[in-house]
Amino acid sequence: MSGTDSPQPETLSDLGIAQQAAIKPIEQIAAVAGINPDALELYGRYKAKIDTSRLVLPDKAPGKVVLVSAMSPTPAGEGKSTTTVGLADSLARAGQRVMIALREPSLGPVLGMKGGATGGGYSQVLPMDEINLHFTGDFHAVTSANNALMALADNHIFQGNELGIDPRRMTFRRVLDMNDRSLRDIVIGLGGPAQGVPREDGFDITVASEIMAVFCLATDIVDLRERLARITFGYSYSREPITVADLGVQGALTMLLKDAIKPNLVQTIAGTPALVHGGPFANIAHGCNSLIATRTAQELADIVVTEAGFGADLGAEKYMDIKSRVADVAPAAVVLVATVRALKMHGGVPMDRLAEPNIDALATGVENLRRHVRNVQKFGITPVVAINHFSTDTPEELDWVLSWCAQEGVPAAVADVWGRGGGGDGGDDLARVVLEALAAPTAFRHLYPLDIPIEDKIRTIAQEIYGADGVEFSVQATRRLADIERNGWGQLPVCMAKTQYSFTDEASRLGAPKGFTIHVRELIPKTGAGFIVALTGAVMTMPGLPKEPAAMRMDVDSTGRPIGLF
Repeated sequence: MSGTDSPQPETLSDLGIAQQAAIKPIEQIAAVAGINPDALELYGRYKAKIDTSRLVLPDKAPGKVVLVSAMSPTPAGEGKSTTTVGLADSLARAGQRVMIALREPSLGPVLGMKGGATGGGYSQVLPMDEINLHFTGDFHAVTSANNALMALADNHIFQGNELGIDPRRMTFRRVLDMNDRSLRDIVIGLGGPAQGVPREDGFDITVASEIMAVFCLATDIVDLRERLARITFGYSYSREPITVADLGVQGALTMLLKDAIKPNLVQTIAGTPALVHGGPFANIAHGCNSLIATRTAQELADIVVTEAGFGADLGAEKYMDIKSRVADVAPAAVVLVATVRALKMHGGVPMDRLAEPNIDALATGVENLRRHVRNVQKFGITPVVAINHFSTDTPEELDWVLSWCAQEGVPAAVADVWGRGGGGDGGDDLARVVLEALAAPTAFRHLYPLDIPIEDKIRTIAQEIYGADGVEFSVQATRRLADIERNGWGQLPVCMAKTQYSFTDEASRLGAPKGFTIHVRELIPKTGAGFIVALTGAVMTMPGLPKEPAAMRMDVDSTGRPIGLF
């Protein structure tokens, strides 16, 4: 979380600030957003789901989308969610009709290392603790639907296997919303004939599930059912794809998701309406909140501030090339969050010395930011750089970054929203620059056309976005390329699964490296979501916990109130 020069906020944790905030009944927030009471389904006093079929919508053009992304992050992140919330609050202060669209937090990083996804300091969405812990149960519904599919598929094999499913060629895995490396590779069906058919299996984290991706890309419940039906979960003995429709369980899976698919309404500390819905990771999935939430916010507000996970090489690229192909949600402006500490890290400064002033390291590390700026420009948009202010930043360092942006012709502003958000003026400078960007013309375009081969799409991303010399495909990936073309999936976009810390597929190569190759070890068709996942390097779809998980510091008091949640 980011800091401020004011001593008082620094003595409080994010949780402490959230618990002291004056939170309003959710009906009041709905009224601010223009949501009619008939469309609200209350989940306690401060959360609600929106039945979009009951919304009475204003007669207006869709709201403009501001996409918040970032430079390549430090392990703790650079404050995209905090900046998103602070920017939206400041836009509301300026008289704009604005809504936020964020992803839901996964329990994996909440209990692991990175933390939650509700912002920080005085730029948070509330109730912070409930959103970070179970929320309205959406992730549990996705987990249940995913695992129901696998239970039904294994039962079909056990009961005679009429579809001829090859247990050796199952491409779908069970999921759990937790970091648990011990479940990456397992064997199921042991114990004799009555216990099922033995086969190798494994778990992914829920946010990497294709059902999560389908959940976030569906336009409505009818489209959700159709996408679920198209999911390929394995292959037959004759190597033909087997889909959910072949198994005939798309109706049951849709039923498990029928309530979860409704977007969740919450509020910021300052009372700005926020839709928090869906949550695929951006390093192993497509990294954007649900399309239904984004479009609902567009229908209600004039400006929608949303974020895409990790750096612009991951979440933002996928927002442009995957999500923006499904519906008209292309951004009218892009904000790149940068921090002095991340610039110094990419300039070679060790993590334990990032608080020390170092202009020389900024001059080296800014090459990482430069590449992200150039990448966003390839989509026809010049980004705004938001310098997320930390208490250890010196005026000289902040001025240096602002000067560099000016020399590059990139609009920029310092955002001190951790300590001066919540309706304060910490994001006002950024809001002014963003409003200027929204008023300027753009010429949005995708990075690649859909009619080129999958390998060429991957090479385009690797060379144009990462700066790689080329791509090397494993023998297994090369075979999968042939299968993809044979099955008619070559028109799909690509979702790269890659480390978030580097432009390469090696997490330790920081800055803006050159002279490297991206290694694609496997390709996984996600035919329901509508993209091909390219697994690169050693990226894992089931993360592990660190040596000292954040869970070790968490507890509840005698009244049940959380303690130690960031």
